[in-house]
Amino acid sequence: MPKVLISDSLSPAAVQIFKDRGIEVDFQPKLGADKDKLAEIIGNYDGLAIRSATKVTAKLLERAGNLKVIGRAGIGVDNVDIPAATARGVIVMNTPFGNSITTAEHAITLMLALARQIPQADASTQAGKWEKNRFMGIEITGKTLGVIGCGNIGSIVADRAIGLRMKVIAYDPFLSPERALDLGVEKVELADLFKRADFITLHTPLTEKTRNVIDAKAMTTMKKGVRIINCARGGLVDEQALRAALDSGQVAGAAFDVFTEEPATTNPLFGHPNVVCTPHLGASTSEAQENVALQVAEQISDYLLTGAISNAVNFPSITAEEAPKLKPFVALAEKLGSFAGQLTESGVKRVQIAYEGAVAQMNTKALTSAAIAGFLRPMLQDVNFVSAPVLAKERGIIVEEITRAAAGDYESLITVNVITERQSRAVSGTVFADGRPRIVNIKGIRMDAEFGPSMIYITNLDKPGFIGTFSSTLGEAGINIATFHVGREAPGGSAVALIEIDGELPPAVLAKVEALPQVQQAKPLRF
Repeated sequence: MPKVLISDSLSPAAVQIFKDRGIEVDFQPKLGADKDKLAEIIGNYDGLAIRSATKVTAKLLERAGNLKVIGRAGIGVDNVDIPAATARGVIVMNTPFGNSITTAEHAITLMLALARQIPQADASTQAGKWEKNRFMGIEITGKTLGVIGCGNIGSIVADRAIGLRMKVIAYDPFLSPERALDLGVEKVELADLFKRADFITLHTPLTEKTRNVIDAKAMTTMKKGVRIINCARGGLVDEQALRAALDSGQVAGAAFDVFTEEPATTNPLFGHPNVVCTPHLGASTSEAQENVALQVAEQISDYLLTGAISNAVNFPSITAEEAPKLKPFVALAEKLGSFAGQLTESGVKRVQIAYEGAVAQMNTKALTSAAIAGFLRPMLQDVNFVSAPVLAKERGIIVEEITRAAAGDYESLITVNVITERQSRAVSGTVFADGRPRIVNIKGIRMDAEFGPSMIYITNLDKPGFIGTFSSTLGEAGINIATFHVGREAPGGSAVALIEIDGELPPAVLAKVEALPQVQQAKPLRF
């Protein structure tokens, strides 16, 4: 039975979902703050459900020998070391839709509070003052809202702002013109957004590209009197530069829910009369907390029980319906990759993976990850489905996917073709009705061979006596042949043989096989 640890405060409904689905769950909502205790016990669990308090570091992951999946109840995963998790084959999921409405509503609320100075007016009035003339606000109707990042949350903010009769412009490199049209927003470049916007709201993750996307220089290009709202991530705005721009009047006001350092007990923005601050409340509604808790519990359960992957930040999604159909083809892709990897010795330039027939309609991204993992493992050892694409990219290996819907001789066919500095080698395989992967073509030569744990691959000349002398060589060494598969280009031409044996092939016996007159190459393989 899989075991899941919940180390942050999560709705009891999430605990119940795990229990109902037959998963053992350990609910320790304050454990995230105790990194030593967490490191002590993390090795016992297959899954980890967190919010923002738990920091999943590379050091913690070293202790998590059984961990297969981390689920973040919420959208931000900057408290998880994604490269370290990827390297260890741990799927990292978030719940990008569970709190989208709540966060978008908070941004709109802060914008309205900023426009009418609600918090300041409230404090003044409750202090017994009646400073009606002090709090002169502005209307938002007809004003231009600049949205930086028009994904799940940004698009909801845009929709609400349009409902408030604002003009919405958006900067997002991934926003298509068609999507912008559907949303009713105008897609612009960042420099144009800075020049035109009366209000600017940020809805983008924090990356090296987006860090300080609003800096001192950007603020000088903005309209005098602009107002800035940040409900996304601390670090998107240079807080020191913003304080200076507020002091000078270049920026009329700012409303922040997130800060560079959290919990934020001090900050350059604190104390300024035109600043509104909240303590990271973007996702803090009862509806949102319930939604993300339920979503993360379902996603972790689906993965541990069926292999289905949804909202993973480091692996392609696999639906619950796809998972069982994909499983035998994942095994096939990995073994074909392994076959090619074990035979590759010179510098690899490119790996082409072709999918033909029914398999071309499946989730080929996941299959490609499996093939690349199989290919790299003989060279790198510590590689998995999750880390393989990253490792290939780091080594300058180009990975190409080709899909052909039309079926040939087989209902489904996967071909892995490795192009090195010296040669090109292709191997093809399929899955028949029995669900077991088979090799059906090597270097253009047809054959039909199942994969065995220990095999020998031989290229030889198609001459009489080869099979007899080879079998005798193994027999004299006390090695039993389990299966023997051969194929050839033409009578007397090049031939290949794939032989499954019981146990390992000792180096001395391999040397004898290589010395046989018809043998051009002999290579032991492990699957």
